[in-house]
Amino acid sequence: MIIGVDYYPEHWDREMWQADVELMAETGVKVVRLAEFAWCRLEPSDGEFDFSWLDEAIGMFADNGIDVVIGTPTNCPPRWLCAKHPEILPAGDSGKTNPIGIRGHRCLNSPVFREYAGRIVGRLAEHYKDNKSVIAWQIDNELEANICYCDTCNKKHREWLKNRYGSLGALNRAYGNVVWSGEYSSWDQIDPPYGGYNQAWLNPAYMHDFQRRAAEDVTEFARFQADIIRSRIAGAKITTNTWFCTNLPDFYELFDELDFVSYDNYPTTNIPYDSEDIFTHAVHLDLMRGIKRKNFWIMEQLSGGMGCWMPMQKTTRPGMIKGYALQAFAHGADTVVHFRWRTANIGAEMHWHGLIDHSNVPGRRFSEFAELCKDAESLADLRGTQLRSDIAVMFSVGSEAAFRLQPQTDGYNYMEQIKLMHQAFARYGVNVDIIDEHADISGYKAVCAPALYITDRAVADSLYGFAENGGTVILTARCGVKDEHNNCIMSELPTVYRELTGCHVSEYDPIGWGKGSIKFNDGESFMCKQWCDVIETDTAEVIARYDSDFYAGKPAVTVNSFGRGTAYYIGTVGERRMYEKLAGKILKEAGVPHIDGLPENVEITTRTGNGITARFVFNNSGEKKEFLLDGTDICLAPFEMTVIRS
Repeated sequence: MIIGVDYYPEHWDREMWQADVELMAETGVKVVRLAEFAWCRLEPSDGEFDFSWLDEAIGMFADNGIDVVIGTPTNCPPRWLCAKHPEILPAGDSGKTNPIGIRGHRCLNSPVFREYAGRIVGRLAEHYKDNKSVIAWQIDNELEANICYCDTCNKKHREWLKNRYGSLGALNRAYGNVVWSGEYSSWDQIDPPYGGYNQAWLNPAYMHDFQRRAAEDVTEFARFQADIIRSRIAGAKITTNTWFCTNLPDFYELFDELDFVSYDNYPTTNIPYDSEDIFTHAVHLDLMRGIKRKNFWIMEQLSGGMGCWMPMQKTTRPGMIKGYALQAFAHGADTVVHFRWRTANIGAEMHWHGLIDHSNVPGRRFSEFAELCKDAESLADLRGTQLRSDIAVMFSVGSEAAFRLQPQTDGYNYMEQIKLMHQAFARYGVNVDIIDEHADISGYKAVCAPALYITDRAVADSLYGFAENGGTVILTARCGVKDEHNNCIMSELPTVYRELTGCHVSEYDPIGWGKGSIKFNDGESFMCKQWCDVIETDTAEVIARYDSDFYAGKPAVTVNSFGRGTAYYIGTVGERRMYEKLAGKILKEAGVPHIDGLPENVEITTRTGNGITARFVFNNSGEKKEFLLDGTDICLAPFEMTVIRS
């Protein structure tokens, strides 16, 4: 396993570089990321390039056996470029050009920006094409969907719609534009969502396409840069660093033509007291692994308390630096790069803490990082081993976007539905994949598809076929609500999934912050919240009923035999224990090996390959955990991990 750091030589006096590099090498750092924000130093003025400082830094790393990832600096166009070509700046929802921002101040579709971005990327790739220390390239930084309202984007969006619908008549029908006299009679009448309105007021079909096209923009932009690099460097390894940002890209499309997934991983340092809060980043890590269903990198890893645009959070508790990095390895990361080597003493991120504080005196966090580097060395034989999973959770990019556009009820969040399903199965020490809804699911034993709000017929067919052939499907409330245009389907819920689930919804109650209860057939009761589907059975068996409100006695959870398989339908949002009860039942029925009775917040995953089986056992809590595992006494300090090989 490889440990690295993000380093910014341009921020520090040259006199510090050599000492930093030597300390990194001594500590066990194997890779650094450089230059992703350094355009103004790489091209100080138009067409005048200076890579000498970067050559010097890379040379120092090479001399000390440390590999380099170069980040293309296109996230931050230099001031001279913005002054010379203000047309590269994005426009806000007023239609007016935004002032130069803190970073990310560029329209990805601007032809002028593309010209300059292509030039700097091409020059970098050409300059370092034969440098053996440069092992990978990161495109831009934390790319988001391109939400821009400039004329270039407007014209592109109109062409995108013409290609998609062919005629205004087809577009008007798809959008339901007869509502509020919204029908277009000319393509030129189609504008972006100006005005700063609450997006829920806007036509949901129109907004769905706007978001979809914006996500495609960023995928195309990444491909544009990747093509430039590959044209100069045969076999170049290319990625980009992603995270759960405000305007999510389509993770699956974004990484489709890139070589590996990279994630910026910042677990919380403030452990919540409410046991219903799912704070673990295991779900994020499993989603990142599931994008390509391959091992991945962490390109930015928590190194201290966070603070920048928000007040500073708690510092990392003892064990977090090491434990959270090992947690990433446990879920399929092969390389973890910490952000950052030293806390910045200039700029907005000076309170986003690195491994070494402003004092420049290595302290507790750095000592723990040094221990991590040694632990990573001891895990070197596990590099390349994989997580094999019997359980999958489907992630729907379209549904996630649609829920953001039209909130369903107070407290209801799409990602929370993913987390609830993921954690229910992970509590039993089984590997869980989080996969694209269009992925091949034939190799799994059970597939959870929570809140498939946007209906894709191919996805529905896949789930039907999976159950027909003996698999277990778990569906929830808010499945089958909308068609591919984000319009409601005129059929009883769960619409296209009714035959699979063997039930239908007669009405629903968005209870929001209110609370109800359900009781299982064995008498065990659970709290429910946010949403209650009032279910009627067709062929399904009832396994839990509501125990409150006017629909008391009505089915809340059902199970249906379909083909050689089974389909569960969960009509409400329950407490975590409810999902764990169902997960345990499903694992037993599906014959999936699992562990009963694990202590709360103990996480177990298994990596296999190279003739090795390694079980990672992690205490993701601030309390000591003592328990028996396969006849062996386990005692873990807060945030401690042990690796059991067999």
